[in-house]
Amino acid sequence: MPNKYKVTLTEDERQALTALVSKGKAAARKLLHARILLKADAAPGGPNWSDAHITTALDVGESTVHRVRQAFVEESLDAALNPKRASGRQYRKLDGAMEARLVALACSPPPEGRQRWTMELLADKLVELKVVQSIGRECVRTTLKKTNLSPG
Repeated sequence: MPNKYKVTLTEDERQALTALVSKGKAAARKLLHARILLKADAAPGGPNWSDAHITTALDVGESTVHRVRQAFVEESLDAALNPKRASGRQYRKLDGAMEARLVALACSPPPEGRQRWTMELLADKLVELKVVQSIGRECVRTTLKKTNLSPG
């Protein structure tokens, strides 16, 4: 199957990657990505290896080879060598004082015409009271669960 992303290195890029690999003084992932690009080079005189061949030779997954090719073609050489890492860090929407307001609100009588607070009502009320700019019902639910409270 032909590759959707065809890597064509310029002479300068090829020399820079070769120098990087030969020195070996860089992060392992950066060196691996450089090797992938060198093997995938479809320019005249380049090896133009298939993804399967690169995968076997460098002992990496095909998805890694695909992502490196894609980053090089769609973005740049630098993006292929230094991919952005997913932050994975989830910042808390509510701090301690905001959580206290939510708990107090959940313990208060429900709005007129309602028997109990719902997650949506609590979220809407927090926004209405300008405790937060926006908040989802799932954040309200997990916060109340953490404090061992039920909205009823």
